[in-house]
Amino acid sequence: MDSPGNAIITLDGVGKFFGDFRALNEVTLSVDFGERVVVCGPSGSGKSTLIRCINRLERHDSGRIMVDGVEMTDDPRSIDTIRREVGMVFQQFNLFPHLTVLQNLTLGPLRVRKLSKSESESRAMHYLERVQIPEQAGKYPAQLSGGQQQRVAIARALCMEPRIMLFDEPTSALDPEMIAEVLEVMVQLAESGMTMMCVTHEMGFARRVADQMVFMDRGEIVEKAPPERFFNDPHSERCKRFLQQILAH
Repeated sequence: MDSPGNAIITLDGVGKFFGDFRALNEVTLSVDFGERVVVCGPSGSGKSTLIRCINRLERHDSGRIMVDGVEMTDDPRSIDTIRREVGMVFQQFNLFPHLTVLQNLTLGPLRVRKLSKSESESRAMHYLERVQIPEQAGKYPAQLSGGQQQRVAIARALCMEPRIMLFDEPTSALDPEMIAEVLEVMVQLAESGMTMMCVTHEMGFARRVADQMVFMDRGEIVEKAPPERFFNDPHSERCKRFLQQILAH
């Protein structure tokens, strides 16, 4: 098992089934505070299930998950405690269409963090500045491009000031010209020291920001290494084949 060190996320022998299908098989992994981990692998390899288990969007069936010193259990208090510290950005933007950008961003701080309206709006504008779209605050999601909507989704997660950010293929629903603007925001977030786990096929981004690469296949971690070794000298044949396919495009 990985040495806990100053691990902020620890998975120990985590298993997950969907009916008879084993989505995760004895997954063990630790992520240190401030570390950036990129998870890749073929479709159906368990990548999204893995990070969805970390904030209980999926319930793991076996093993242990610890987040910032709290074990993820069926107790709603443990789930709430962990979710307060974990921000998540999905493939789909999941913005409320009937609310403005500013209202989407202030909802969590107002209701969960119990900030005042002025504090919530001030924080929202701070993070809209950070993702470089403060001028969109008064617009509705449908008035924005896909790239802008995803940047709003990132800002919304940041408004809760989480200790950890999880990204589940955040650029896969975007047109090619919009991918770069979202990845640039994620690079800046990584460079600021945020603890991040990111499921993505964007290997240029991975080379640039990852401290650790994780390759999954058939619900298992097949290879785990720093980017330099992962890309230049992968040890497993499955990982070599995957990289050949993905880097050829």
